[in-house]
Amino acid sequence: MILGLALLLPAGAASAEQVAKIGVDWVGNDIVVESIHDPKVEGVTCHLAYFSRSVLDRLSQGNWFEDPSNSAIECTQTGPIRLGDIRKGRNGEDVFNASRSLLFKSLRVKRIWDEENQVLIYLAHANELTEGSAKMSISTVPVLLQEPAAE
Repeated sequence: MILGLALLLPAGAASAEQVAKIGVDWVGNDIVVESIHDPKVEGVTCHLAYFSRSVLDRLSQGNWFEDPSNSAIECTQTGPIRLGDIRKGRNGEDVFNASRSLLFKSLRVKRIWDEENQVLIYLAHANELTEGSAKMSISTVPVLLQEPAAE
């Protein structure tokens, strides 16, 4: 299942573009790498990697609806950083959200602003209806805000 086909994006959320798809075994399971541009922060690009189960694997294992929560994220400055109207509270803000199974599981990327250290934190994690997931990945991008020129 290609993640891009199953996007459940709230208004203003980022979309993902597939960068790579690496086959890992003979039943068609893959590791997919996608790029995500933060829609409210210009100059930041994240790369999200996750495991994608094949139909053959789902049929042979008998657990059609299960999907691993494993993911990895790395974000970097890809241009001048310009902060838009981002949520600055401790709960952060969803940047990306995609369905990861047929029932009640999604993969999310959340942005959190660390005001004191002037750092954007990007957290990738699974969201499940019945139980949370302890599997997560984090990446940070320092933001060097320029002071206005003195007149």
